[in-house]
Amino acid sequence: MVWVIDVTGTRVDVETTVLAPPEVVWDLLADVTRVPKWSPECVHTAWLGQIPDRPRAGDRFTGRNRARNGFEWTVTCEVTEAGRPGVLAWVVLAGPDAVSSFWRCDLEPVPGGTQVHESFRHGPGGSGLRAMVEQHPERAAYLVEDRCRRLRENIAKTLAGMKAAAEAL
Repeated sequence: MVWVIDVTGTRVDVETTVLAPPEVVWDLLADVTRVPKWSPECVHTAWLGQIPDRPRAGDRFTGRNRARNGFEWTVTCEVTEAGRPGVLAWVVLAGPDAVSSFWRCDLEPVPGGTQVHESFRHGPGGSGLRAMVEQHPERAAYLVEDRCRRLRENIAKTLAGMKAAAEAL
């Protein structure tokens, strides 16, 4: 018998220290249109509706991602918390009432800069990972482990790009 792994709650956390004030770091992270410059997976982002001067809870944006194998998908995201300079959080929507994933950046002032903690948590809604696990339950553990590893690497590279931009200002 093969057990299906429920990916809900699967979590990835990455931290880095940036030699820039929290306000500078938050402003860079909150400008979602800059993320594709730093991310190995996210290739395009755009605000839906009016472009905010500063994101607020309820604002939405789209993100187009590309996997290593060239597969692309587009998601709609909604900002859930935007407390400059301490927190920026959003969800990836899997439908009108379903959340695919939760993302959060917590910024804490430290001597000489900012400690950034970015987290990803899989939600209960549909996702590519959930579909793969359901289609291939015999490979579920590997699929979840591989996706978490790639997410950790991609988040670290994205934060490294943001860090370089912040420290160059």
